[in-house]
Amino acid sequence: MEIPEGLRYTAEDEWLRLEGDSGEATIGISDYAQDQLGDIVFVELPPVGRVLRKGEAFGVVESVKAVSDLNAPAGGEVIARNDALESASELVNSSPYADGWMIRIRLTDPAEVDALMDAATYRKQLPEVQ
Repeated sequence: MEIPEGLRYTAEDEWLRLEGDSGEATIGISDYAQDQLGDIVFVELPPVGRVLRKGEAFGVVESVKAVSDLNAPAGGEVIARNDALESASELVNSSPYADGWMIRIRLTDPAEVDALMDAATYRKQLPEVQ
């Protein structure tokens, strides 16, 4: 199970990567989340320009096992979305931290990121990874 250092995580298994000092962040779901969901067959993402609040559902991921909401780890304006997932949703399974990213946002309040878990804390709260 891959849980990269340098990312921040939510209890709902989303990850957030700060993009330098730009005030921007990339968001996706963790390796643990994609493993629990199984084969992902559909991803619904928000349009560019939508403003999200922390904790707000911004999309849906559908797998052979379940349909799950995607929740914003921090608030911000959607500045990019991974349109490749429309025709290749399996990228979330094969590359959750690289090719399977979901959205990029311009953070409304960068301090919200401080409330997210680091990799060590996230790893400890996962039942199958300890």
